[in-house]
Amino acid sequence: MFDEIPSSRPQTPLLDQIQTPEDLRRLSVQQLPQVAHELRAYLLYSVGQTGGHFGAGLGVIELTIALHYVYQTPEDRLVWDVGHQAYPHKILTERREAMLSIRQYQGLAAFPKRAESIYDTFGVGHSSTSISAALGMAIAAQHQGQQRKSIAVIGDGALTAGMAFEALSHAGHVRADLLVVLNDNEMSISENVGGLATYLAKVLASRTYARVRENSKKVLSKLPMAWELAKRTEEHMKGMVSPSTLFEEMGFHYIGPIDGHDLPALIKALETIKELSGPQFLHVITRKGRGFAPAEADPIGYHAITKLEKPKSPSKTGPKYSQVFGQWICDMAAQDARLIGITPAMREGSDLIRFSQEYPERYFDVAIAEQHAVTLAAGMACEGLKPVVAIYSTFLQRAYDQLVHDVAVQNLDVLFAIDRAGLVGEDGPTHHGALDLSFLRCVPELILMAPADEQECRDMLTTGYLYAGPAAVRYPRGTGPGCLPNNTFNQLPLGKAQKRRSGTRVALLVFGSPLTTCAEVADQLNASLYNMRFIKPLDKEALQEAAAMHSLLVTVEENALAGGAGSAVNEALAELGIDCPVLNLGLPDRFIDQGSTAELLAEVGLDSQGIQAAISQRLATLETRT
Repeated sequence: MFDEIPSSRPQTPLLDQIQTPEDLRRLSVQQLPQVAHELRAYLLYSVGQTGGHFGAGLGVIELTIALHYVYQTPEDRLVWDVGHQAYPHKILTERREAMLSIRQYQGLAAFPKRAESIYDTFGVGHSSTSISAALGMAIAAQHQGQQRKSIAVIGDGALTAGMAFEALSHAGHVRADLLVVLNDNEMSISENVGGLATYLAKVLASRTYARVRENSKKVLSKLPMAWELAKRTEEHMKGMVSPSTLFEEMGFHYIGPIDGHDLPALIKALETIKELSGPQFLHVITRKGRGFAPAEADPIGYHAITKLEKPKSPSKTGPKYSQVFGQWICDMAAQDARLIGITPAMREGSDLIRFSQEYPERYFDVAIAEQHAVTLAAGMACEGLKPVVAIYSTFLQRAYDQLVHDVAVQNLDVLFAIDRAGLVGEDGPTHHGALDLSFLRCVPELILMAPADEQECRDMLTTGYLYAGPAAVRYPRGTGPGCLPNNTFNQLPLGKAQKRRSGTRVALLVFGSPLTTCAEVADQLNASLYNMRFIKPLDKEALQEAAAMHSLLVTVEENALAGGAGSAVNEALAELGIDCPVLNLGLPDRFIDQGSTAELLAEVGLDSQGIQAAISQRLATLETRT
């Protein structure tokens, strides 16, 4: 057991001999506990140096070793769910030293990534995809006449999502050689919620059932006829409460639950399963943060950590955007008893902790079930409640059909508070909120807003909440420019931009968080600056004014250029019959890797220098043409 994160590289003589799983398989079973100890020490050290996901990796160290020891990876396909479990896997698969670059610019990705390693058989950043992907690989092996195995490791809350059950149902039907390993640690980022999580926890903690069973044996064994009846009844009761019932009825051969930190037991179970055909289900009990005392005591707080650094003097920064939302929803709930808060397993990330404590009867964490979250909100709105769905931009992609069909088509009164919009930094392409303006602005009935600062975020949440129909406010990760919000409920004029600066030649039309950077550019170029505020409805009067007074319009957004806010401006100008040069600046048509937000903004030309250079180049081109 470790009590602190080592600041210097630990001695790992056995782990140093392992570059690939083939090296691991040359060791004896008796040596594997020492490998686990050294791997845990190195994981603590490396994440301490870089920051990153933490508790989940500590919990699957023994499981990771056992899987690579028994199966012939990469020939056998090992698919990880909830990719933050995969740090030990990366260390054992040729990337031990490269772990010191994880989540950094041009370094290792935070999650499994096919382009990074042949051992990463399927890319993952969110959850609940492993069973579908591994089943597809198992069917492909059948089709190709190959004997390779396919293993899906699902856990950290991922089995609460409907997609996982769709895959389980199909796997039992097609009878492919598939192993599903349930890493049951009773956690995701927050505590697991939902009927299945509760069911598994009750089964594993059923001391009452065990005690009654033993006491009954002592009494009924003296009465032969009663004893026979009791034995038959016991078998029936076991069938009703055992987790095996659920999975075996779906067509799986169930084994477990077993201790996920007992390496010999894990290896024995996996070696047995490896010889079986058809769908197999291994239920493994692990502890998130295993081996690091602070993480075991606080698995939520140690889900991820920042890198170890020397203490800095506190900086004067305002609240994070998520904290602005957390304060606003509590304030509005105090004003309106109809308000309901909904989140798909992101209480901490979306800053709903205080709301969940002060209004528990009005707080609903639906687990990793984004589709259900949105349609649940739609049902509530049908009955006169005012649901607020707090959701990350990339998670909302999973519920797009429900947003369109169940909310927008019916013009229901649902507010979407969309966190992590734009570039989010070190988590990389699976977590960047790069597409929401594009996929939301085309939805009829929906109003769409992007705040430039903290006060505006609160005002837009109020505006969207009071709007009689579907509304969305998308805001970035982290802090804003420091415009501390007050406690009022200001309602913005619908679809009206705000002119922040008057200049000549160039007008910057800015959507959301890039406004602070663009203000610097506007000062340098003596350009006009418009805080557009609304992507939908768009302020066409502001567009007409800007086009009439300037020789170049520049749209700026932290969203994909394809179909984004700049495209909306282009369409509006065409509709108005305005022929004016336009420069659209935003995210390029490619997925952007991990790095600090500042590094990524510079890479895509959305920092101050990049924006100014793009404008100067376009002005030069226009002058050449004239």
